[in-house]
Amino acid sequence: MSDLRKINIDGTEIEVDGALTLIQACEQAGVEIPRFCYHERLSIAGNCRMCLVEVVGGPPKPAASCAMQVKDLRPGPEGQAPVVKTNSPMVKKAREGVMEFLLINHPLDCPICDQGGECDLQDQAMAYGVDFSRFREAKRATDDLDLGPLVETHMTRCISCTRCVRFTTEVAGISQMGQTGRGEDAEITSYLGETLDSNLQGNIIDLCPVGALVSKPYAFTARPWELTKTESIDVMDALGSNIRVDTKGREVMRFLPLNHDGVNEEWISDKTRFVWDGLRRQRLDTPYIRENGKLRKADWPEALSAVAAAMTGKKLAGIVGDLSSVEAAYALKTLIEGQGGVVECRTDGAKLPVGNRSGYVGQATIEDIDDAEMILLVGTNPRLEAPVLNARIRKAWLRGAKVAMIGEDVDLSYEVTHIGNDRDALAKLASMDHSDKHGLKGVTIVGQGALNEADGAAVLGTIMAMSEAAQSKLMVLHTAASRVGAMDIGATNEGGMKAVSDAEVIYNLGADEVEIAEDPFVIYQGSHGDRGAHRADIILPSAAYTEEAGLFVNTEGRPQLAQRASFAPGQAKENWAVLRALSAELGATLPFDSIAQLRKALVKDVPHLGDIDVVAENEWNAEPAGKLADAKFRPVVTDFYLTNPIARSSKLMAELSANAKARRAEAIAAE
Repeated sequence: MSDLRKINIDGTEIEVDGALTLIQACEQAGVEIPRFCYHERLSIAGNCRMCLVEVVGGPPKPAASCAMQVKDLRPGPEGQAPVVKTNSPMVKKAREGVMEFLLINHPLDCPICDQGGECDLQDQAMAYGVDFSRFREAKRATDDLDLGPLVETHMTRCISCTRCVRFTTEVAGISQMGQTGRGEDAEITSYLGETLDSNLQGNIIDLCPVGALVSKPYAFTARPWELTKTESIDVMDALGSNIRVDTKGREVMRFLPLNHDGVNEEWISDKTRFVWDGLRRQRLDTPYIRENGKLRKADWPEALSAVAAAMTGKKLAGIVGDLSSVEAAYALKTLIEGQGGVVECRTDGAKLPVGNRSGYVGQATIEDIDDAEMILLVGTNPRLEAPVLNARIRKAWLRGAKVAMIGEDVDLSYEVTHIGNDRDALAKLASMDHSDKHGLKGVTIVGQGALNEADGAAVLGTIMAMSEAAQSKLMVLHTAASRVGAMDIGATNEGGMKAVSDAEVIYNLGADEVEIAEDPFVIYQGSHGDRGAHRADIILPSAAYTEEAGLFVNTEGRPQLAQRASFAPGQAKENWAVLRALSAELGATLPFDSIAQLRKALVKDVPHLGDIDVVAENEWNAEPAGKLADAKFRPVVTDFYLTNPIARSSKLMAELSANAKARRAEAIAAE
């Protein structure tokens, strides 16, 4: 129950929860308080002293507003609301003093600092600092750290706010960073000179309020005021993290997280953040036609007429790749089914039930994890499949949630009760009495590793029956960004991938994680020269996810809109436009001429896709629990950094993958 208290901030009286800190109360009153160490998603350190305010009637010195709660304030003599001043002479003098101390050892290298233009210290020195320094002694300097290929360090600039230490310890769940020494010798360092072993480490770049931790791949390539900023959605996993794409001209320069409390809070994984160099390499920028076993360049009219000739009168199938937008999948489905063919999006063979949204999405939202008391993971390793979701489970565990797991026993950065790793363990758990769990908030998360074997439907049915018995919510954790949206529009058929393998002509829309037999004629439409293009007889170059607008539905069933940030290279075109042009060539023109018309038709067919950023409630419809096989749950992601064609085109991802392998080999040797 909230304990509401009145408080007077700079003459404005407001009512706030007594448990809030003064800095949060000031934010609610619309008053900005400068800060360096305080961050609302990390524990309170109270060590930068920049957020000082004056508490009237309190001690005759300023108080740190991040470490004092509203309920700790005493009311006035006649019971008036306690008064806090954020702009009095005492506060102004205190902030100037703190800023002067911070700048004593800080190097004045703003013109060459890669954080210049988006540096908290620079901004706050302008707002709250003085224009001279009384310090005449030599400045302190410290050695830079080697944290690995992602984070570049300039530790002389460090102001010891400890945000990076708190993030890596609390959110990422690693213990490699800390502070050593005292007084002037105090410095943030990594213990024993270790590099960081986490796939969330890039977030410390955003957290650092100075230029001590900057992005190594992005360093000195652009200045913030040169960049065009576009809000978009990440497709490296199925979480649908909100991102900002920064472009300079036609080049994507970096990805940054956008805050979305319901999805990714304000974190993104390292693959999401650093995959941008993969957008520049191994790109398909012109159509190709295979003749005598070799690919040769062609122009669009020739390529489209060759595709139309190959498709006419043949048994057709279309497959939807992991990075395709809902619009592209819808255009492909309309085109292929109009020609009497079949389409399939479950390219990994996952036994997801057609038409039953509670079976392929579940009922739980990502935010349900925050207040869950019990979490069961089945056939999933969220640390590799969705690192930001894993950090959320860790947050729930830190708050007291119990986490149990059926599947491969791996380190998830929090304590897990490992029940077993085979179907037998699942059957035993399902047959127990779950009435003791009624009234507890429970979430069961089932991964694709549990569903893509032959008995996937039986596994899902067993888990749904168990969730029902325990009254816990179900979440299906997908690995492909396009999967839920493609399931929503019905890009499936009864025979699954078997029906596709029977086709004479396969239209491959960016599916690179699938093996296609030698017999069918293959048309590949995609952005990168990966496995799909190697197998293709005709290649149609298309846009990557940053180069076209599109809908993506995340793993909880939330439709989100990705905006176009740049343009596709060479002759590559947007996915829907290629399919629209091909339909005209086939004499079966699709009924839309723009992305807006396509989206209108899409929303008319599947209304909930029009509710952007809304998680639709799914009617519970349990699948029948069939006979479980005698098998272990296998991991579905073995190499976090190389899961899709964009990541496999990235030099940096290849380096990170090699480093992770070397680290695993060392760990085994040491044991």
